[in-house]
Amino acid sequence: MPLTDLQVKNAKPGPKALRLKDENGLSLEISPAGGRLWRFRYWMGGKEGLISLGRYPDVSLKDARERRDEARRMVANGVNPSEARKSQKAVAVAESITFEFVFREWFAKFQTEWTPGTAADIFDRVTKNVLPWLGGRPLLEIKATEILAVVRRVEERGAPEQARRILQKIGQVFRYAEATGRADHNPADSLRGAITPSRKRHHASVRTPKEAAKLLRVVDEYEGHFTTRCALQFAALTFVRPGELRHAEWKEFDVDHAEWRIPGSKMKMREQHIVPLSTQSLAVLTDLRPLTGNGKYLFPSLRSPDRPMSENTVNAALRRLGYSKDEMTGHGFRSLASTLLNEMGWNRDAIERQLAHAERNSIRAAYNFAEFLPERRRMMQAWADYLDDLRAGGKPKSPKMDTSEHKTLDEQLWMS
Repeated sequence: MPLTDLQVKNAKPGPKALRLKDENGLSLEISPAGGRLWRFRYWMGGKEGLISLGRYPDVSLKDARERRDEARRMVANGVNPSEARKSQKAVAVAESITFEFVFREWFAKFQTEWTPGTAADIFDRVTKNVLPWLGGRPLLEIKATEILAVVRRVEERGAPEQARRILQKIGQVFRYAEATGRADHNPADSLRGAITPSRKRHHASVRTPKEAAKLLRVVDEYEGHFTTRCALQFAALTFVRPGELRHAEWKEFDVDHAEWRIPGSKMKMREQHIVPLSTQSLAVLTDLRPLTGNGKYLFPSLRSPDRPMSENTVNAALRRLGYSKDEMTGHGFRSLASTLLNEMGWNRDAIERQLAHAERNSIRAAYNFAEFLPERRRMMQAWADYLDDLRAGGKPKSPKMDTSEHKTLDEQLWMS
């Protein structure tokens, strides 16, 4: 006999699970704890199937019968209600997994692999150039043509290199989605070669001693903020990367040993980097300490001492000093030091190690523990003295090391 509303309402739980049968496979299961669940039992291909139709009283007897009848029609048409439900859930889940959702998960997982500056650049680049168009799209529905439209938009505003990097990041997000079972292919892979390759550009920099002398003098005459002038002077003396400069923290400096130890988390190559400090570098620290020494950063933001100065500060100061972006950049201090130190005959390995460049030679990389520190200390002090001579306008003494002590890493390896 079919159930009545009164029977369903008055049914009491027992010590064991209780099943009240209705018609055509519908039943109400009552657990010992009092939970009440509608179920529909059916057969397809000689096999029994069972699906739930909701909980009572949220689903009334009338509603449960309507859901049963819908499921029966599916069975009559050869559709398995259980499999259809799984497919519907899969579609719903897929629609909830958007590009932005996976991007933020990917970024949170991998941001510790980058320096803070690089991580911020990646997040900013994708947030501004990708998410407005692809962020809300279900990941599985995104086509290669949609991705191409996004990167072409960047390319057409004259930034082909940025377009290439954005395409690379989109591809990495999709590869992560594949690895975690949220995507079955990477549409960005089919776009290789679709972006106009950018010509290799070197960071603009002055190159000659005469040009360097002029730059040093105008830096000393900089009339902007005092910390910005110190940052420019420190960049010339230490030639670290702009991101490493602006994220420099007071706790990283050992004045007694004249060293700046930059943690690997801030370095492009993810290894701790030692910068020997010349007496001139220490003098900059002495001048700067009364102003920012009680805070975290050597060169804090003017808006908040808890944040480093903007990545545009040094370049903006150079523009104010009369240097265009094609003449000198914050990164150009590295190019200047590399050019002149190599011309002066300093050990190439010591220069490269001080620049913290990647070591592609496996044997050289294995010997990086030595770090050429004694030689680098002499080189950094000689470099600072050389800059003083240039600034003064006299004929500078070449800061070339004693050739009797000059041994390349190749020679050191051969002799070991």
